[in-house]
Amino acid sequence: MAVKNIPLGQALLDSGLITQEQLEDALSLQKQNGKKLGDILVESGIIDENELMKALETRFKVPFIDLSETRIDNAAPALISEELARKYNVIPIASDDKTLTVATSDPMNFYALDDLKLATNLEIKAVLAAPSAIKNAIGRYYSKKQAEDAAEVLNREFTVENTGGSFREIDERIDNAPVVMLVNSIIQQAVKLGASDIHIEPMEKTTRVRVRVDGVLQNQMTLAGGAHNAVITRFKIMSGMNIAERRLPQDGRIETVVDGRPVDLRLSIMPTVNGEKLVIRILGGTGVLFSKSQLGLSEKNAEIFERLIKSPNGIILVSGPTGSGKTTTLYSILKEFNQPGVNIITVEDPVEYKLPGINQVQVNAKAGLTFASGMRSILRQDPDIIMVGEIRDTETARMAVRAAITGHLVLSTIHTNDAPSTMTRLIDMGIEPYLVSSAVVGVIAQRLVRNICPRCKTAYDPSPHEAEILGLNPGEKLWKGRGCAFCNYMGYKGRTAIHEIMPVDKNARILISYGATSDELREYAVQKGMTTLRQNCAELVKNGTTTIEEMLKVTYNIADE
Repeated sequence: MAVKNIPLGQALLDSGLITQEQLEDALSLQKQNGKKLGDILVESGIIDENELMKALETRFKVPFIDLSETRIDNAAPALISEELARKYNVIPIASDDKTLTVATSDPMNFYALDDLKLATNLEIKAVLAAPSAIKNAIGRYYSKKQAEDAAEVLNREFTVENTGGSFREIDERIDNAPVVMLVNSIIQQAVKLGASDIHIEPMEKTTRVRVRVDGVLQNQMTLAGGAHNAVITRFKIMSGMNIAERRLPQDGRIETVVDGRPVDLRLSIMPTVNGEKLVIRILGGTGVLFSKSQLGLSEKNAEIFERLIKSPNGIILVSGPTGSGKTTTLYSILKEFNQPGVNIITVEDPVEYKLPGINQVQVNAKAGLTFASGMRSILRQDPDIIMVGEIRDTETARMAVRAAITGHLVLSTIHTNDAPSTMTRLIDMGIEPYLVSSAVVGVIAQRLVRNICPRCKTAYDPSPHEAEILGLNPGEKLWKGRGCAFCNYMGYKGRTAIHEIMPVDKNARILISYGATSDELREYAVQKGMTTLRQNCAELVKNGTTTIEEMLKVTYNIADE
């Protein structure tokens, strides 16, 4: 088959990205479905989008840019509508008095360029970008703009001077379109940013909206104080709360879909001196679950982890503060055990992910279904493995111990600072030391640290103080993120877990039975080779995964001596 008249194919051949056979197969497929050659090669996995764009750069002599590393001028996308941007999959990135620079994946689409010229009365300069990167940029910019526009309209309507009247009069205005648009935009934007929580907080004269991304709160917008009650009431209606109650804490739930992905929102309202504060926890519905290999375990910790989860009975506890990934670790263990021949039952509050093949129970305190009462019923359901969302009281702890010493494997979480202190915490809850020593087979303490952004990662010479903390040799480098569009100029992108795993062996059981302190247990565990949280994090700093600032922030108060 002749290919000399196919410039793109020739460009890809010349660059060594495809073979002659792959090109001929793609051309044959193109005759059948009529798709573009580049799209066929990308969909087949032969090349990726960036490789295709660089080939098109050579073919069309149009510069290629990486949108994840490009700062978009906020004024530029505002010059065209979201409808036009999505129609042609383009995103304006810069403008001046005469020219609008637009990122596109098809610089030869002259109809699109002409439409943009008519819409803006500006000359259009095209640059190449990957289609998925353009789509993501459109979603990020226009969802933020939609929220800002709705907030602006809402702020005009609910000025401080316009907040008089009864609560009923204000409540009657929550069906107002800007309120609905704003609430929907807040949710959509938070999900697209990968946020774990949304905070809507009343200040003295304004309302602050923040989202938690990679464990750090970021300001999203500021609303007029007069709009606060309308926004909170809208959330109350969506979650089935009592809109007339403004003096007591309330909890609610919203199930929705954002960009085709099921999202479960858990709402908590707390009255403050300035009004009701709302925190929304974003859960993943039937989202992606981690496997053991994705937990970020070091090679040494992975071996200990494997030995722990092979225990036929006993309690395996995961400890750490709220938001440290404890439940994710438990789900990865359940995923490993989820087989037709194993009866797995969980009791959780809330059920964060729905796992096919596993019987999951949602705690309902109002109806009398607590962790402890759920455990009692589970033991009559012939379980092999039981997961308890959290051991937070003596009764639940006793039920977990009872299940463990009668032949069941029990998985649960507990709030302690490190692995050794988990034992003293259980004893403090009223469990006899000999029962703790015989029931618990191991504890996994963990934290989450932010990863350095891979796009703007740069090496630097450590200060003498940093070198001393990490025990670096002369000439060794450390890494940090400069900040780029990909990481929203934070220098970090995503998080990874650090772990401290303490198996309970024969000598540890003796120490626990005789009432050893957490310091004594820690000293013994370290002698037996336990890697502490700080040591684990230090290794990640040295290999360039995270920064020393993250290490000091996350492990500063954790004693390693």
